Amino acid sequence: MSLEVKIEFDTADVHGALLLRFRQVREQTLALTDGLSDEDMLLQSMPDASPTKWHLAHTSWFFDAFLLQPHLPGYYPLDERYQYLFNSYYEAMGGRHPRPVRGLLSRPSLGEVLAYRDYVDAAMEALLSHASDAVLDKVVIGLHHEMQHQELILTDIKHALAQNDCAFADQPLVSPSGLAEPDMDYSHFKGGVIWVGSDAETDFAFDCEQPSHQVFVQNFSLRNSPVTNGEWLDFITDGGYQRPAHWLSDGWDRCRSEHWQAPLYWHKNQGRWQNQSLFGKMLINPQDPVCHVSYYEADAFARWQGARLPTEFEWEYAARNCAVEGHFSEAKLWHPRGAQLKPSLQQPSGLKQMYGDVWEWTQSSFSAYPGFSSSLGALGEYNGKFMVNQYVLRGGSCVTPQLQMRPSYRNFFYPHQRWQFSGLRLAH
Repeated sequence: MSLEVKIEFDTADVHGALLLRFRQVREQTLALTDGLSDEDMLLQSMPDASPTKWHLAHTSWFFDAFLLQPHLPGYYPLDERYQYLFNSYYEAMGGRHPRPVRGLLSRPSLGEVLAYRDYVDAAMEALLSHASDAVLDKVVIGLHHEMQHQELILTDIKHALAQNDCAFADQPLVSPSGLAEPDMDYSHFKGGVIWVGSDAETDFAFDCEQPSHQVFVQNFSLRNSPVTNGEWLDFITDGGYQRPAHWLSDGWDRCRSEHWQAPLYWHKNQGRWQNQSLFGKMLINPQDPVCHVSYYEADAFARWQGARLPTEFEWEYAARNCAVEGHFSEAKLWHPRGAQLKPSLQQPSGLKQMYGDVWEWTQSSFSAYPGFSSSLGALGEYNGKFMVNQYVLRGGSCVTPQLQMRPSYRNFFYPHQRWQFSGLRLAH
């Protein structure tokens, strides 16, 4: 796994710059818990999600297990039990508490978990003052790991609070002025042999994005805007969830068994569709990108439209000249928005909202690139062992930290999962 360090600070002090970035990321994680009670942070609403308290502990365990124990002389774990309780899926690191019942961990208390974070942070300050380049590389992956969990904190607590019919934030969600109608036109791209992926020579990239390699794509067209709520309402009205003609067999079985009638968090009240957000319930805005749909739903919609989902390589090829701008987690909107009339968000190709707002399903299976190899040791389990039965999503969402986003970034989920901020863009 190549983990080149990229520091975006005007300083020659790499240690100091990375220490500052470490503090910023750790503080941002805690900031996401503002407004949550101790009880909120213990909730686990389904096996795929984790309690906020567990995320706070696990991200500290990562630095504890992979950096402090092997690299800081004289360091000892605060509590040996945490090595078992807060390991996620690293077989090489020993046993772990079962994922589906993380919400039963009333102990340690939230206060003890926060004390654990302080303990780890103090030790990391000492380590970062003199760490070698190899250790600094591990710190970088630890920070990107924590940013991934920042996104999970928001997606998981949204699912939990939706079961309570409660909002995360106090302020009402008001759609901004200056919204433009979604752009239904397509941008056209000439095919050929193209380069995709990353060699991480200057920027950070996970191992699953590597190595850079050549692929062939046919001529293709990509729609300028993501699919909207208004279009999805047409799909519902036309019996999209009642007729199997456009569905994959596994998708139709899932649709029937789980009684899907609309995207996750959509509810009909007195004949009007509402959407549960982190800010409470709101009426569906037809211009907003549709969100919280599974791969199966996205694929069915594309077939209903006489289109298809793009491949991940088509998406990357189209996005590589687009600025990484959009609605990300830092804006604290935490809900996808319709296209704005902001000139900087209009890409030269005509594409809009390639980044932020909603993750976009592709038709590509999550698999290894030619020449892929995992790192030795436990960190080699980060991505490689999940390369089966999942599909790639691209572009980030309104709860993704912008610092994580790049054209080669590959997110991946199982085709039935809907609690992530996942949408779609059509291709031909």
